[in-house]
Order: sequence, then C-alpha cells, then structure tokens
Amino acid sequence: MDDENLLTIGALAARTGLSVKTIRFYSDKGIVPPTCHSPAGYRLYDVAALARLELVRTLRALDIDLATVRRVLAGETSLAEVAAAHAAALDVQVRALRLRRAVLAAVANRKSTPKEMDLMHRLVSLSDAERRRFIHDFIDDTFGGVDANPAMVELLRSSMPELREDATAEQVEAWMELVELVQDTGFRAAVRRMAEYQAAQRADGDTTGLHHDLTEAVREAVGRALAAGIAPDSERAGVVVATLTARYAETFGKADDHRLKSWILERLEVADDRRVTRYWQLVATINGWPPLPDPEPVFTWFGRALRARLNV
Repeated sequence: MDDENLLTIGALAARTGLSVKTIRFYSDKGIVPPTCHSPAGYRLYDVAALARLELVRTLRALDIDLATVRRVLAGETSLAEVAAAHAAALDVQVRALRLRRAVLAAVANRKSTPKEMDLMHRLVSLSDAERRRFIHDFIDDTFGGVDANPAMVELLRSSMPELREDATAEQVEAWMELVELVQDTGFRAAVRRMAEYQAAQRADGDTTGLHHDLTEAVREAVGRALAAGIAPDSERAGVVVATLTARYAETFGKADDHRLKSWILERLEVADDRRVTRYWQLVATINGWPPLPDPEPVFTWFGRALRARLNV
C-alpha cells in the first residue's frame, strides 16, 4: 500500500474534527482499527478508515450508542433500521419534552406551589388509559346502580378528554381542573341526583333518550329573545314559551298544559349546575374542540319565563 495515501492519527483528527484521544479510543475498541502501522509503530489509516470514522462520528452525534454503531459497521444491522428505531425513540423524547414544557408553562400561569407542580407532572405523565380511569371512575360512581339515561352515559364515555403529547399550557391547566372537578364530592353528589332523577323519569315512562333537537330549539328561540331584549315575564315572552312547550309536548307525548310547564321547570332546576357546563368546557379545551357556548343565560331566561307563566 502506498504510504502517501495513508493518514497518521493526527492527520485523521485534523480531517474529521475528532480528538486524537477519541480516535485512539475507537481504534482500541476495534471500531475503527488502523489500516497498518508505520515502521516506527505509529497507526496509519487509509481512505476507507476515514470514511468509517466519519460514519461513527455522525452516528455518535445522533446519540446512537457504541454497541449499535459496532453492529452497523459489522453489517449486523442496517443503517435504515437503526435510523428508524432512533427516530421513534426521539419521537417519544420529544413528546415528553413537550409535555414538560406545557407543565412548566401551566405552573408559571397558575403560580403553583411545589406540591401542585409535582401533582400536575404526575397527572400528565400517566398513560392514556390511566387518565381515562379518572373519568370512568366518576361515571361509575355517579351513574352506577341506577337506570339513568343510557344515552347520557354513553355520551360521557365516548367523549373522553384526551391529553395530547403536544398539549398546551392551557390544556394542561384544563386537565388539572377537570381532575379536581370529577373528584369533588359535592359535584359527584349533584350529578348523582341528576342520574337518580333520570332513573325516576325512565321508571315513569320517559325512554326518549337525549333531545339534541329540542335543546337546540330552546337555544335558538331563547337566544333570539335575549338578543331582542325580551323580558322573561313579558307578553312577548309568552309566545316564545308557548312555542317551546308545544315542542316539549310533541317530543314527550304530554299535554301542553300547566302541568307540563311545571315539569319542564323541574327538569331545568335539576340540571341547573354550572359545574356540568364547566365539565364540558374543560373537555372541549383538552381535546382542542371549538369553545362551547355558555348555556346558562338561555336556560335561566327560560326558567324565569316558565315561572312567570306559573306565577311561582
């Protein structure tokens, strides 16, 4: 071999930017062995060794361990396979870093105590299944053992909050608030009362399920009344109430009378808990859904309008 084409370890260091000590380490480990030695015993490397060393440098810069580097150089595994495996590992690390960033931003926003920060970190570090368990436990506790509206239970179970790996600080804060909410005994007791009321209604023959169309009709009709500045105890409000009670009568197969108005008012009062609205707003924030409108003004107006007709 032509000695003019061989590189000393110093020349190799100058060509690759690696230190002599590092090249000597790779040489001693048999990762980039010298091509030959000079008469004086110095290590000499050819172009192939240079290319091998540059590959080692690149792989190590990508944080690939020496054992894997050795397998690549020995042809025991392909570079593509190694790249794919490490890309997947980096994806996991990136997701974890994004969550950490979101937690830290949420801590800063909330001015959290160290205890709250630790709790927040542990909560977002749970698996998806572990996070869902909080919601399933809440549903089991509040709806379990009663024949409540199955459509409502299904809606709750199918609308799980899913905290994504790239969650924002706002979504992490929403997740924290949601966990606090579903563990609140007062909120659980209130939802349990709603479930028991639904069960009593079903026992009395109401098996009509959810009423999205009816709810939307109330929002639209009352929304227009609110926009027009119609007072709930005014004559004009009576027209709105009459239209809506007719829809209720048709939906539930009941007579459109004084008793129906009392029944509708009772349903509104049972469901009147702002924490339920807050639950769905938090789920929407966590899942990145469009913001949910606050139904409180609509149903408050409707309740007052009904009371005015009932003189209560």
